[in-house]
Amino acid sequence: MTNVAGLASNRGRNLLHVDDLRPGGADLAVVLADDPDAPVLDAAAARDIPTEVVEHRDGESRRDHERRVVDALEGYDVDLVCLDGYMRVLSETFLDAVPLTLNVHPSLLPSFPGADAHEQVLDADVAVTGCTVHVVTNAVAEDGSVRTEDVDAGPVVTQEPVPVYADDDHGDLKERVLYDAEFEAYPRAVRWFANGDLDVSEDGVAVDADEGGDFPVRRLVSNDRDSDLRYGENPHQDAALYRDDTCEEASVVHADQLNEGAKALSYNNYNDADAALNLVKEFDEPAAAVIKHTNPAGAAVADTLAEAYADALSTDAKSAFGGIVALNRTCDEETAELVADSFKEVVVAPGYTDGALDVLTAKDNLRVLETGPLGEVTETLTEKPLVGGRLVQERDLWAPNREDLEVVTERDPTEEELETMLFAWRVLKHVKSNGILFADGTETVGLGVGQVSRVDAVELAAKKADRDADGKDADGAVMASDAFFPFPDGIEAAADAGVEAVVQPGGSVNDDDVVEAADEHGMAMVFTGHRTFRHD
Repeated sequence: MTNVAGLASNRGRNLLHVDDLRPGGADLAVVLADDPDAPVLDAAAARDIPTEVVEHRDGESRRDHERRVVDALEGYDVDLVCLDGYMRVLSETFLDAVPLTLNVHPSLLPSFPGADAHEQVLDADVAVTGCTVHVVTNAVAEDGSVRTEDVDAGPVVTQEPVPVYADDDHGDLKERVLYDAEFEAYPRAVRWFANGDLDVSEDGVAVDADEGGDFPVRRLVSNDRDSDLRYGENPHQDAALYRDDTCEEASVVHADQLNEGAKALSYNNYNDADAALNLVKEFDEPAAAVIKHTNPAGAAVADTLAEAYADALSTDAKSAFGGIVALNRTCDEETAELVADSFKEVVVAPGYTDGALDVLTAKDNLRVLETGPLGEVTETLTEKPLVGGRLVQERDLWAPNREDLEVVTERDPTEEELETMLFAWRVLKHVKSNGILFADGTETVGLGVGQVSRVDAVELAAKKADRDADGKDADGAVMASDAFFPFPDGIEAAADAGVEAVVQPGGSVNDDDVVEAADEHGMAMVFTGHRTFRHD
């Protein structure tokens, strides 16, 4: 355990935040103040943290005061000293007598040192400020005077930036730097020290744990607000769209809305349009998808874009009502006529012919987005904000080739079934888990999405195929599952629906029973060895 001595002169919010987090197992062992009325003392006492007070005496030299502070800390087993607004100017009298001493300064040093950093930042009209955690070094001359150039000049341990806005005043800036910068950087520095990752020498500071790469130790995200949205997922939620101008991949955020007189996209429109566009990017052949609540209502690949859209829509035209359409080719007039034939919220495509635009822009409530060429996938990570943090993962860009499919049943799949399996998997990646997809050829037949039971997802896909699909059904279909079947019941339900082949990850302890059930029904089954869950 690392014992921290905290020195504060007022509220000591950084010290109390460190105590809340206990980074690296660090423990706030004592809080010392120079003012007996400092609020931090009562806050520390309420947490059963020992406190000490060393007031300044009239005429007392800086070094004499430091000796009394050292004496007050004598009875505590201290590994690290953290300053929080007190004794930021220190001499060798203190520094040589205690372990490593850190301070947090409210600017990005070396810019704006001193006690009035926020005023300097505002006067300088800069766009970014932040904080710096640094090692405290001797800034006192032999005669007791302060060497100004040595104050806040110790080796930098870590920094954290925050923006400065045009309407900021001192109070705004102080609070943002504290909560968004100091509350991040100070615990980080303490954690590094407690974990033994912080090496301080005459050559400066080295941090072994401060690594970059795809999942760096520190992530800084800076986006500009593109627009205010009418509301979020629901009318009582405010929302805004932020734009990442470093993104090179085709996206709905950077797409042009071609019918400028139409209403702007909503939060849900953007979310669904993003899901739809990502799905059709899976295919080199003409592809279309209709999305509802980020799930495919239908998707297809065909020789022409119009055929692909017609096949996608016929999977479940009822659910596609009010949905989002994505196309991976320039939209022609024939496809546009089909899209405009029933109510859709948004259509997104790389481009549009003049005839297609005339058709689509004639629909008052249809928003038309043009992304430009889809090109290559450049964004390799995806993230999900959580309360108190965010999850970051590699984007699920894997899809099987024929060589990746392991046949595990007595019957081999036909060439047509293999083609359907490869198509189905690429669509299945965009279905919420638990997800089941029935496909025939290169078009969807029925989907069971977002279920908590895999057999329920199978039964739902069968129900949708037989009840809602137009001109197609589950008989003879291929079934794709985003995770293994834990029991044979899912296979039994699929066989009852008419499914003849299955593609799934495999890996269940009951794989043998599942394969046996497939064999009993004359099904072909392949394992991909990869799961493709999507939980949001």
